[in-house]
Amino acid sequence: MLTPLTGGSAVVKRPLPAETDVQDIVGIGFGPSNLALAIAAREHNARVPASQALRLSFLERQPQFGWHRGMLLDGATMQVSYLKDLVTLRNPTSDFSYLSFLQERKRLVDFINHKTMYPLRQEFHDYLEWAARRLGDVVEYDTHVVELRPVVIDGVVDMVDVVSRRDGNPDDTVVRRTRNVVIAVGLEPRTPPEVDLGERIWHNHDLLQRVASIPSTPRNRFIVVGAGQSAAEVTEFLHTRYPQAEVVAVFARYGYSPADSSSFANQIFDPSAVDDFYLSSRPVKDMFNAYHRGTNYSVVDENLIDELYRRIYQEKVHGTERLRIMRASRMVDVTTLANGVRTRIEFLPTGEQKTVDADIVVLATGYRARDPHRILGGMSPHCLDDSAGRPRVDRDYRLATSDDTTVGLYVPGASEHTHGISSTLLSNVAVRAGEILRSVLRRNDGRCSPSGDTGCFEDSPALAAH
Repeated sequence: MLTPLTGGSAVVKRPLPAETDVQDIVGIGFGPSNLALAIAAREHNARVPASQALRLSFLERQPQFGWHRGMLLDGATMQVSYLKDLVTLRNPTSDFSYLSFLQERKRLVDFINHKTMYPLRQEFHDYLEWAARRLGDVVEYDTHVVELRPVVIDGVVDMVDVVSRRDGNPDDTVVRRTRNVVIAVGLEPRTPPEVDLGERIWHNHDLLQRVASIPSTPRNRFIVVGAGQSAAEVTEFLHTRYPQAEVVAVFARYGYSPADSSSFANQIFDPSAVDDFYLSSRPVKDMFNAYHRGTNYSVVDENLIDELYRRIYQEKVHGTERLRIMRASRMVDVTTLANGVRTRIEFLPTGEQKTVDADIVVLATGYRARDPHRILGGMSPHCLDDSAGRPRVDRDYRLATSDDTTVGLYVPGASEHTHGISSTLLSNVAVRAGEILRSVLRRNDGRCSPSGDTGCFEDSPALAAH
């Protein structure tokens, strides 16, 4: 993540820095999106002469690779097919595929016999770590990007200086000059603005780390706020882990809504659907989002819904109700006490409010993409917004910039309003990496390498239009 600072331009007069001092790509963040891009670039470099190889590096603030570590719950599975890994949809023969990972771990036959398309979340995380380790030469961990400085050459912003520091060492500053920056810093937890996180109020993003240091209190009651997959998983996890505790789920719906994972609905995640969405008018985009929210937002796997209902019913039979659902309700206030948390919960149909005390409140209230303007720093004035104040993003995920700017600024994760619902998900991460790489190559030398080198497929209609 980048901490924005006010930065000026680096005005450069010729002669330019030596060619070897300028990188082709600097990636900010090293989650699945930039990891897939690093693989695509490595495969490109392996197939071209050294003189045509891309120079690139990635900067990651975490001390080591990690992807939603706080929600790597025992038994939790992915909601996306293993074939939508880092490479397969771009290059099915890549040795960075999930199947190659299984083969190396000597589990390929066992996985086939398991007859599932959805691996354990922990195992998929192991796969991502396995891929990241193989790319250790292009990533620097524990590195904090603090500024993007425009480099003005002959009146044109032609490059960017990416300024970074090692976390914990403010004197260790490094400047990398590049022609392209790919900002893929992931999502940030969404929390109610009036709620302050603390020892007893968590976002589910930190669940496992927080549980490891949970304070001991006499009441043993948890409140889980939210109605989506993460909320249901947290509710089930706490109910299982603490067999003497009461778990109260609070959400505005009347009940958990099942995710629409049907074959036709899942076509909204197809690579071709990105073209359809991008070329659509704003009203059609809004219609698509409304129609297909049930594939991803505030919905729960049906098997998990059935399991939670089964537990509630069995507890009613036995007369000991530890799992409670406060449906059609919302938390209107929360106060931290000496030994717990006090909440006020409003029942929406009547407006009646109840006070509910607990040891811990877990906010499973979702995520949002980080605003690119908070990250762009000195490059922000050179980027264009649409009429709603959102970044204008070209089909190749490059931010639209002013006429005096030629540098490439890519924001693959902050593009749901232009590219559709899959922008922040794994579904198109492999194909998107090929599209961004192709864009960089074309901007570098006006051509695209053969599709076998970079995953550059035939131009989509939307890409051809731009």
